[in-house]
Amino acid sequence: MIGERVLFLDGEALVIDKPAGLPVDRPRDGSIALENHMSNLTFGFKRWPVPVHRLDRDTSGCLLLSRNPKAHARFQQAFEQGLVSKRYVAILDGVPSGGEGEIDIPLGKVSTIETGWRMTRDPKGKSARTAWKLLAERDGRALVEFRPATGRTHQIRVHALEGLGVAVLGDPTYGSAFPGGMMLHAIELTIPRGEKEAIGAVAPWPERFAAGGFAEEYVTDAAGDPAS
Repeated sequence: MIGERVLFLDGEALVIDKPAGLPVDRPRDGSIALENHMSNLTFGFKRWPVPVHRLDRDTSGCLLLSRNPKAHARFQQAFEQGLVSKRYVAILDGVPSGGEGEIDIPLGKVSTIETGWRMTRDPKGKSARTAWKLLAERDGRALVEFRPATGRTHQIRVHALEGLGVAVLGDPTYGSAFPGGMMLHAIELTIPRGEKEAIGAVAPWPERFAAGGFAEEYVTDAAGDPAS
């Protein structure tokens, strides 16, 4: 149950480990979405929590929800001001060159009748920056950490493909299908709250990553260097 996936909870905020395959917003076909689980996330409040940001349907991990309107406005402002720290891990369908760096590629939306819409490099688009670090390699694939400085739609997915030349494994739009689904996970989220203690959450290591050949011990060694 979604109520058992709580990573952080207080009077202002709730962070859950959103499962892959669950959309934050209700799809046009009316299928199950996060709002169908909100009654299990009230924890004594009459008001339902409200998502502050979005994760793609097939991305799992840390998702922040506010528990009152004033907190929601403050959290949105923190995101808009770039004060929120976000860390993702992904399995890429190949190994990028280099060990780490920053991808700086502005993004814009394109749409065609044949393929629908997607995001891509656009010099006139919105600024998008993502720091990345190679954590491990295995069987021709790579485990990579991404730290987005901005929050554009599909940012990490497009930056992996167009910045590193390697798509996220299982990405249905920018890569190719994979039985385990899309290998992108929002593993850590930190939101400052001024004088109050910051909201901090770390999501559990996803089972599909372990099944894909990368167990949690592949992330970093004690010194923070890539595991071998």
